[in-house]
Amino acid sequence: MIDSIASFLDYWPKARARTTRVLDHLPAADLEWTWQPGRFTFGDLLRHLAGIERFMYAENVAGRPSRYPGHDASLGAGLDGVRAYMERCHREAMAVFGALTHEQLLQRCTTPAGATMPVWKWLRAMVEHEAHHRGQLYMMASMRGLKIPPLYGLTEEEVRARSASDLPLG
Repeated sequence: MIDSIASFLDYWPKARARTTRVLDHLPAADLEWTWQPGRFTFGDLLRHLAGIERFMYAENVAGRPSRYPGHDASLGAGLDGVRAYMERCHREAMAVFGALTHEQLLQRCTTPAGATMPVWKWLRAMVEHEAHHRGQLYMMASMRGLKIPPLYGLTEEEVRARSASDLPLG
């Protein structure tokens, strides 16, 4: 449970920074690459995450309906345009989230699907949505041979090398 808006405001930018790390290491030529026609490009995913944070989640927790504009390149073209769009949307969403009171975290909001849930659960869903698409970004980067720093500082191989090998596994 997200039990305080202060803890969420501290956590969320760090989670978003782990996503933005992909943009930091993305060559301009790969921004609109996709693994299959009709699927999200890197740029589409990043614009989607920016727009959904600001225009769906932030609107919904403020008691308003979604105004999600989609992920079209016109929202942010090129690496600089995508970065600017992400930063603007994140800044505006953080202002909405920062205005929430503890009581509002417990109140119900309505999602675009018409479901109602406590605001804190909708914010948690936003974090899960971000992690889902971040996984796509990392997988796509791997498909392109791009080297993106590990999410938490170590690769799987480094974790294994630093793990105790003499302990029973059962």
